[in-house]
Amino acid sequence: MVLLRCDDLIDLLHILLFVLVIALAALAFYLFSKLSGLSQQLDELAFSKASQSVKYGKLTEQFIPFTKDFPFDSNNFRFIGTPVDGIAFSDDELVFCEFKTASSNLSPKQKNIKRLVEEKKVRWFEYKVR
Repeated sequence: MVLLRCDDLIDLLHILLFVLVIALAALAFYLFSKLSGLSQQLDELAFSKASQSVKYGKLTEQFIPFTKDFPFDSNNFRFIGTPVDGIAFSDDELVFCEFKTASSNLSPKQKNIKRLVEEKKVRWFEYKVR
């Protein structure tokens, strides 16, 4: 039977502690790299979802004038796309139309256009080419 001296036992404990610290550091590095990769994947998924929402909104707004709930004659609607979706024409008014889906809101530019229309800061411009 081999007996260890107290100094040998302390040295062995130091070696085991050193190996344990190295193993924990390697584990922490591995977990951090995995977390970083998962974080990047989450960011990519969030971007993809937002992109899909924008595409869905743009596709949906193309069809809104042809739905039964659209309050204007779809034959007299012209799609612009940006900065507003379109203009509905009738004999007694022009209506700037903006379609929103889900929880989307007017952009600052659209809010300004709305304000200008509400303040009746709209005019006619005719340009003749010669």
